[in-house]
Amino acid sequence: MEDFRRTYLRVCKEGGVEPQESILAQLQGSRGALESSRLDLRGHSLSADTCSVLGRVLQKDTLFIELALSDCMLSEEGAKLLLHGLCANTTVKVLDLKGNNLRSTGAEALGKLLARNKTLRRLVLEWNALGMWDEAFSIFCEGLASNTNLSQLDLRNNQINHQGASELSLALKRNSTLQELDLRWNNIGLLGGRSVLEALQHNRTLVQLEMAGNNIPSDTLKALEQAMEHNSDRQSTLRESRSRTQVLSKEIQILKEEKGRQFLSLMETIDKQRDEMGRSSRSTSIHVGQLQEALNDRKSVVNSLTAKLQMTEAALTLSEQKNHNLQELLGRLKSEKDDQRERQSRERKKEQEDSVLREGKLLREMKNMSETSLQLKNKVDEMERRCKTQQDVIFELKQELTNSTAELKLRLAQAEERLDLERKRSKQAVEDIDGLRQKEVDHVNRHLEESERGLQERILKLEGQRIHLEEELSRAKAACVTERAQAEEEMGKLRSQIRLEEQQNVSALEDKLRALHQSRDESQSHCTQQKQSIAELQARNSQQSLEMDGLRRRIDELQQELSGKDQERVAEVNRVRVELQEHMGHLQAERTAQGGLKEKIAALEREMKGLSSSHREALLDRESEIASLCEKLRLRDAEIQRMREDEAQRASFLQSAILTYVQGSPLHYSPKK
Repeated sequence: MEDFRRTYLRVCKEGGVEPQESILAQLQGSRGALESSRLDLRGHSLSADTCSVLGRVLQKDTLFIELALSDCMLSEEGAKLLLHGLCANTTVKVLDLKGNNLRSTGAEALGKLLARNKTLRRLVLEWNALGMWDEAFSIFCEGLASNTNLSQLDLRNNQINHQGASELSLALKRNSTLQELDLRWNNIGLLGGRSVLEALQHNRTLVQLEMAGNNIPSDTLKALEQAMEHNSDRQSTLRESRSRTQVLSKEIQILKEEKGRQFLSLMETIDKQRDEMGRSSRSTSIHVGQLQEALNDRKSVVNSLTAKLQMTEAALTLSEQKNHNLQELLGRLKSEKDDQRERQSRERKKEQEDSVLREGKLLREMKNMSETSLQLKNKVDEMERRCKTQQDVIFELKQELTNSTAELKLRLAQAEERLDLERKRSKQAVEDIDGLRQKEVDHVNRHLEESERGLQERILKLEGQRIHLEEELSRAKAACVTERAQAEEEMGKLRSQIRLEEQQNVSALEDKLRALHQSRDESQSHCTQQKQSIAELQARNSQQSLEMDGLRRRIDELQQELSGKDQERVAEVNRVRVELQEHMGHLQAERTAQGGLKEKIAALEREMKGLSSSHREALLDRESEIASLCEKLRLRDAEIQRMREDEAQRASFLQSAILTYVQGSPLHYSPKK
């Protein structure tokens, strides 16, 4: 507040204007002229220079939200300068110019203000004379038509005639933000009232219009009130539709976030499974490395055994060579003995006299030879036994080496096959899981996009139907208002017939509404059951219930509108009397309109039934899909668990077999060494 006062003094000094003492006094009193964000200068007489300074100060001011300048006796030039400064203001939302006798120049300045200012929300112009000059007031109306922020306008006691009302009606046709308009105590008259009524057929945002004290007939005032009620109903419907749209968008966002979280959890699960499979593959590779090391150790043992076998074979070959030499020596000895016997027999014949001496010698030689032969035979038998034992040992070693080599090769081949099979299974499982996850994600995204697209199309279709119905109802109301003056004589004769027909129509509509309520209750109970069984579809079921509630509210609104039409028709019957042929044509048009409404209600009923059936089918499909996915996940988890158990069991069996084989082999061969 002190900054505003200093700025005011500085601008006065720069412009060579003497500061007005009353304004300084008001600015110094924080509770008098300045209350929070409100600048109150009511009742102060402001000169043109002061208005120029205030306009320049308020042009860049960001403190005040409300500006009260009522009963300030503003001149035309001062008001123009002040309003010109407010054109660039970005904070003032409420402007009170009551009782300043603004005329042509003020009206033009106000039109420029409304066309340029983007923040003003409420404008009070009571007790001025804006409507006295048609051209200036048309400029004011042009600014009002192009304004997109003003919501409240007070034009009481501004001497607005029917021409000014027609200009104001043209502005109302183009304006889409004004909600409250006060035109009391002017000179609008019948023609101005009709022009305003015609403008309200195009304006959908004005919800409050005060027209008292303008010499307007009661039927026109009533039509204006009905138009205001229609606009207020439309605004409430728009607010409800916006709220429903926001709720639907929030629910769709929640569904997307939930699916995102499910996707992230699924990815985390897949990553965990990959990590576990990586750990299992690493453990398998470690086991295979251990088996390879054990196999290398076994190969070294086999190589040592092979070297020992070669040494044994060399010793066996040497023994066989010695045996062969001994056999050759024995053969030579036998041949020599036979030769000696032959020589002895020949010599015995020749030398009989030397037989006694030689016999003893020969007996001794024979004994010696027999002993030698016995010793040689014993040696040969012993060598044969040794050869047999060595041959048996060699055969056993060869057999055991063959068996161990074949067993190791078989186990190595089995281990490699199992390892390849496990790798293929793991790779296939990972690929299947990735494909399943991608398919599920694509299916979920596609389903979400289709549901979102269907909901948007459904909302647009319902909005178009609602706008079409509102336009039809507005046209019907306008036709009823324009034809009131033509139907005042012959309606009494057909009053009972019309009432009977309307009662029948109302009873039929009530029956249809009861059927709709029953179907809605059934669908809601079905939705609640589905919500209890499936937690993930709560948002969609709530969305369906919201749509059904919207349809029910729409049917209630149609029923209320029909009842309103019934009341209007009953009121018109008391006053309208025209020729019988025109009345019969009017009744025929009303009947066709009612038939169209009945057809629309029947179409809405069929649409509700189709929606409920489609929603039930969608819920059943979703349940089956979720059950199948759960079953697939359960089977996948069971298969992965079984694979892990089989792999761990095979690895433990293989490890135990290799350890027993490695630990048992030295004890088995130690005696033979």
